[in-house]
Amino acid sequence: MRLSIVLVSPARAENIGAAARAMKTMGFTEMRIVDSVAHREPGAQRVAHGAGDILENITTWATLAEALHDVDFTIATTARSRARFHYYATPQELVPLLEEKSQWLQHAALVFGREDSGLTNDELALADVLTGVPMVADYPSLNLGQAVMVYCYQLSSLTQNRATAVAGGDENQLQALRLRTQALLARLQVADDHKLADWLQQRIGLLAQRDTAMLHRLLHDIEKKLSA
Repeated sequence: MRLSIVLVSPARAENIGAAARAMKTMGFTEMRIVDSVAHREPGAQRVAHGAGDILENITTWATLAEALHDVDFTIATTARSRARFHYYATPQELVPLLEEKSQWLQHAALVFGREDSGLTNDELALADVLTGVPMVADYPSLNLGQAVMVYCYQLSSLTQNRATAVAGGDENQLQALRLRTQALLARLQVADDHKLADWLQQRIGLLAQRDTAMLHRLLHDIEKKLSA
């Protein structure tokens, strides 16, 4: 599975360079940056050392949604204080999750937020799964370079596995399932039940391929019954 590292509005060139170095060390090569040109500053190359090729191949995007336009599965990093979202996968838990997803999805993205404020709730809502690093400190904090290294180290085993051939041209079944559940909630006139809607959206990303297919079948039967 192809994995892109996405940095949203990074402010410091040195942090981008450190992130690129961490990626290179652990076998990852593709970085995308949203709403920032800090990677063009000299500090990024200075800190990146042997990872200059990653910096040179960065693609930039105006919004996170645009940066994720070709991504099948999105993981967003955040602190546990976000009350609206309740499920968080640890870095260790992401490994089997992505190993399973690699059997039927082609492209994943790991998103890191702003150094000072992280990702907004609207940006978090674009993710299939949220993740956080468990820490002991009363005021938990990792700088951007450290956070990228933690995840790249944990996920480095994925780069060592030969990619499984995935049939191209198929509809993204996870995204299709999200849209289908949203449409059904609206049809049932319960779309304003935000607790239910958030719960569904958070759990869909955890489904394996077989579970996704079975839920599509169930929704098809519900839709057929409603139309009868």
